[in-house]
Order: sequence, then structure tokens, then C-alpha cells
Amino acid sequence: MAAVIDLADVSIVRDGSTLLDKINWSVDESDRWVIIGPNGAGKTTLLQVISAQLHPTSGVAGLLGEVLGTVDVFDLRPRIGLTSAALAERVPRGERVHDVVVSASYAVIGRWRESYDELDHDRATELLAQLGISELADRTFGTLSEGEKKRVQIARALMTDPELLLLDEPAAGLDLAGRETLVRTLSQITGDPYAPATVLVTHHVEEIPAGITHAMLLKQGKLVAAGPLSQTLTADALSETFELGLRLSHEDGRYAARAL
Repeated sequence: MAAVIDLADVSIVRDGSTLLDKINWSVDESDRWVIIGPNGAGKTTLLQVISAQLHPTSGVAGLLGEVLGTVDVFDLRPRIGLTSAALAERVPRGERVHDVVVSASYAVIGRWRESYDELDHDRATELLAQLGISELADRTFGTLSEGEKKRVQIARALMTDPELLLLDEPAAGLDLAGRETLVRTLSQITGDPYAPATVLVTHHVEEIPAGITHAMLLKQGKLVAAGPLSQTLTADALSETFELGLRLSHEDGRYAARAL
């Protein structure tokens, strides 16, 4: 079976600046990746490529057995579940939570005249229950806490049973309780053998859930390291990535980093 993600010398150049520099990366369907790097490292740009939102300036980007530039991205995107702050901002504040989730079936934000069958509604109800937020189904999106909004977005991203799940800084803006609740939820997803291949983008090792199998460290658009989590996420590699001496600890399946 073809890799879920297969990038060969992928570069992105904009206005003379290289945002990604010859990235080579392969993700299998059983992989759960975390991408870590400072601001400006190229994380968001890379996510735009693997969500079929941005074509490489050079190199070849393979996604779900297709090659960007040779396939209709509107056929490809429904096979990819995505959560991001930009997506959340587009959700109408008055939209009912159940409808935020079920509308992913048509890849639309904000219900209009489209109709859904009973299976769609059952799927949305099941996902809200799976993420522990059934009680939010009839609430409007604008009344939710940041943590609740994040979990609703994940339910929406899973609605179409995607082959690839992309989580762009899902814990950003959360308080401690919200972050820990979300990390617990993500641990359940990444630990599920039937879950799709997953890529999580974050600045903080504390947000890495149990179940993550691989790590990529990015700096100034270049790979610092990529591979199995235990071999790649080291104090030395992390220090190089952030240009700061760091001490890395790992306890009870969770990571923490502190400056030396």
C-alpha cells in the first residue's frame, strides 16, 4: 500500500524566501506523528501542503496515493480531516454544535440547504459521545469554551472517516485544565489502532499525547530530525531546533522541557 504522505525534495519558495527546503518525509497509515519547531519553522506551510491546500514550488508531494498537481484537490480534501484556528474562525457563532459536526459530510461550514440522512446524524452523535461532549450537541458554537471548541473541531474532522487526520496546534489558547483534557482525548485517538494516520503540530512537548509514534523537528524550513519518537525527540535535537540548551524529561508517557 502507498504511503499516506510521501514527500520528495519538497520546497516552498515565496517572494524569494524559502519556507520549506527539500523536505523528504514518509508517513504510513499506522503512524502518529508530531511536528515540533519554533515560530517561522515552516510547520504551518508543511501542513498546508499535506492538507492539499498548497502545491510545492519544487519536488513531489504524494498524498493518499495521489500526487499533488495531477489530481483534483477537491476530490482529495474530503479524505483529510483537519482542525485549525483558521477553520474555527469560519464557523458561525450561532451554528448548533451537532450541525458543525454533521456538515463536514458536505465539506461545508455553516448549514444551508443541504440535507443529511439518518446515518450522517447518527455518525455525528456517535463522535460527540466518543469525545465526551454529547451534552454540547444543542449548544451554539459561540457559547463554548476554547477547550470545548477544540473537541468539537476534532469530532468534525473525524466525521468523514478520513484517511489522514491533521491537528494544527490543537491546545493553543487553552488553560491547564483544558490542555490536559484535550491531551487525554488525543491520547485516546492516537492509541486507537483503527484511527487514521495522524499528524499533530505543536510548539510544546508537554502537548504530545501518549500514542504518538514518530517526531519531526523543523527549523527555518529544514529538517533537523525525523523518525521514531524515542530516537528523534532528544534533548540535543530539541536544543538545536530551538537554539536553546534544554533538558528533556519523560514520565508516565508525557514529555516536559526546561532550559538548562
